[in-house]
Amino acid sequence: MVTIGIPRALIYWKQPYFWETFFEELGFKVLLSPSTNKEIVEMGVKVADPETCFSNKVYWGHLLWLDGKCDLIFVPRLKAVAEHSFISHPRFARVTEEKLEYCPKFFGLPDLSKILVKTPILTETFDERKENFKKTLQRLGKKLKKNKEETKRAFETASLKEKELKQKEEKDFLEKIKSQKPKIVLISHPYNLYDEYVNLRMKEKLEKLGAEPIFVDEVPNPKSDRSPFLMGWVAQPFLKGCGEILNKSQFPNLNWPKFHWEFGNEIMEKIQRILSYNIAGVIEISSFGCGCDAVIKEFVEKTFKENKIPFLYLMIDEQAGEAGIQTRLEAFMDTI
Repeated sequence: MVTIGIPRALIYWKQPYFWETFFEELGFKVLLSPSTNKEIVEMGVKVADPETCFSNKVYWGHLLWLDGKCDLIFVPRLKAVAEHSFISHPRFARVTEEKLEYCPKFFGLPDLSKILVKTPILTETFDERKENFKKTLQRLGKKLKKNKEETKRAFETASLKEKELKQKEEKDFLEKIKSQKPKIVLISHPYNLYDEYVNLRMKEKLEKLGAEPIFVDEVPNPKSDRSPFLMGWVAQPFLKGCGEILNKSQFPNLNWPKFHWEFGNEIMEKIQRILSYNIAGVIEISSFGCGCDAVIKEFVEKTFKENKIPFLYLMIDEQAGEAGIQTRLEAFMDTI
C-alpha cells in the first residue's frame, strides 16, 4: 500500500484531519509527522534561511522527518481561497464571496520541498481565483489514479469530518463562554494555536493561572465552513449551526482596511464577534518574521485598546524560553 506523508505543521493546521481522512478514504496509508519537538525544530532551523519566519522553519523540520519514511509527501500549493460572508435579512441571509490570498510563503512550499528532500512530492495548486476547490481535488485524485466518484466520496467524507470538528469547537466555545473564570482569547494562526511545543503550552499555563483560554478559531462567526461552498440565498434556519447572524449595525465601528490575506480578513471578522462577549483579555501570538502579522497586529491591538480590553502581544521563535513567557503571562493576569 502506498504511504502518503503529511507534515504536521503550517498548512496542516488550516484543515486538520481533512487531508488524512481524504487520502485514507482513497485507499492510501497516511503517515503524519510527530508532534513538534526540539529535534524537529532544530532540523528545520538548520536548513532554513535566517530571514524565514519561525513557522516555516518548523515546517521544514517536519518535512525532513518524513523524508525516506513514506512513498510520497503531500505539499499543496495554497494560493487563494473563496471566503463566504453572511449579510442578514429578516428571513434569509445573503452569502457573498471573496477570493483571498494565503501567505506568499505558502506559494513556494512545493518547490522548496523538492529541493530539500529525496522523497517525491505530491502537490496540486489550490487557487480559487481560477477554479473551485472540488475541481482541483479531482485533478489531485486523477494524479493518484482515482476516478471522479472515488474522489468525490473521499471529499464528502473528509468534509463531514471537518464539519464535525468545527461543530465541536463551537460547542466547546459556548461552554467556555459561560465560565466564571476570566476568559482570555488567544489570537494567532492555527499552526501556532494548536501546536503546544511552538506556543510553549500557553493554554496549559493560562489554565494553571486560573483563566479560561479560548482560541480565536473556536469563536463562531457568521460565515459558512468552506466545505459546502455555499452561494446565493441560504435559508436562515440552516445557518443557526454557524452562530447568530448579526446585522452590520450590531457590530462596533471598527476602523480597519479590507485585507487581501485570508488570515487577516478572518481575524478581523472574528474580532467583531469577540467584542460582543464578556472577555477579560486578549493575547496575540506571532511567529518571529511573519510579515502578515506585522501588519495586522497594529489593527488588532488598536481595536481592543479602544474597547478597554487588556491586550498582550507575544513573539515566539526558536529562542523563546518558557520562563520568560510564564513571567509575562503572570504579569498580564495580575492586570485583569
